[in-house]
Amino acid sequence: MQPFLTSTVLVALAEIGDKTMLLAIALAATWRRPAPIILGILAATLLNHAFAALAGTLAAQYLDGPWMKWIVGVAFLGFAIWALIPDTLDVQDEQGPEKTFTGVFWTTTAAFFLVEMGDKTQIATAGLAIRFENLPLVVAGSTLGMMLVNGPAVLLGEATAKRLPLKYIRMAAAAAFAATGLWVLLAA
Repeated sequence: MQPFLTSTVLVALAEIGDKTMLLAIALAATWRRPAPIILGILAATLLNHAFAALAGTLAAQYLDGPWMKWIVGVAFLGFAIWALIPDTLDVQDEQGPEKTFTGVFWTTTAAFFLVEMGDKTQIATAGLAIRFENLPLVVAGSTLGMMLVNGPAVLLGEATAKRLPLKYIRMAAAAAFAATGLWVLLAA
């Protein structure tokens, strides 16, 4: 359960205030169709994080040795610094695609998949897969972490998100990543 729980907590903390959370808020404010938006986020996250975890698992198989823990540990310390940098999202006021369930679902899925590419939560998922070498539990945990943040962001909307103390939450995410990095580096 450790890979699942660690992935859930770290990705949820990293996702708060992230550009994909801002995208969830923007889509919810624009279309007011929470079901297809939440399902689109779920589909994109599962696909994106499965690719990331698979890449991490493959890297763990081929990049073995004591120096591997240094790569993973330093990467998590880098995530800690990255988590302190606020994300922004330029939201354009466009009509966009049709507001049908299917249109909103596919637009959300495509947008989230593309925005998540190279994002800290995707890279963290790859790092967690390297650390734990358990693709199903890391993907399930990282996906749950994303949904724990983005589901409520969609449901509560932009007004609630403005009231969150994102600065302090980013600090907590940075501390969690730094602790994980140090744990990996200092573990025997």
